[in-house]
Amino acid sequence: MDVSEPASISSGIAQRYATAVFDLAKEGGALAALEADVEALEAVLSDSETLRETLSSPVYSREDLGKAVTALADKMNLSQTMRGALGVMAQNRRLFALPQLCATLRRMIAEEKGEVTAEVVSARVLTKAQADTLAKTLKARIGKTVKLNVAVDEQLIGGLIVKVGSKMIDTSIRSRLAALQNSMKEVG
Repeated sequence: MDVSEPASISSGIAQRYATAVFDLAKEGGALAALEADVEALEAVLSDSETLRETLSSPVYSREDLGKAVTALADKMNLSQTMRGALGVMAQNRRLFALPQLCATLRRMIAEEKGEVTAEVVSARVLTKAQADTLAKTLKARIGKTVKLNVAVDEQLIGGLIVKVGSKMIDTSIRSRLAALQNSMKEVG
């Protein structure tokens, strides 16, 4: 059995639901509400392991999952479009694909707005000025508005690793030391 199969099934399911939800929100002029829904759902999913396990558990009936997501949508004050999508996903036992749905919707919304997301790993927390300068520099290079997702990895010693799409820029001291070590091995 191919190990990537479950992931591709989830992403395929998520893509179909995301396309439908995105199109409905776009037609209704509710992309801002959809973006807020996605951010709220991603926050809840990352905070609650119990919720993630419940959504993917085969133990609960369709009706129980439907009631649970309706209560969740009410508590979170989600838009009607997202409420409907969650209800349909519960009825079809597709809630396990919710994290992939959120990621796909985030990409679609960013593309619609002309934005790209850059994954940035730095040795220290970036100041607001540093983050703004980096975003402006990337915008000048890429030609699109850049949204930064910043993480800190102290093992980099210094510098940054920036990933935008399939491109990666690694200016970390750790990688430079590794390159120097490799070149010294070649000489000796």
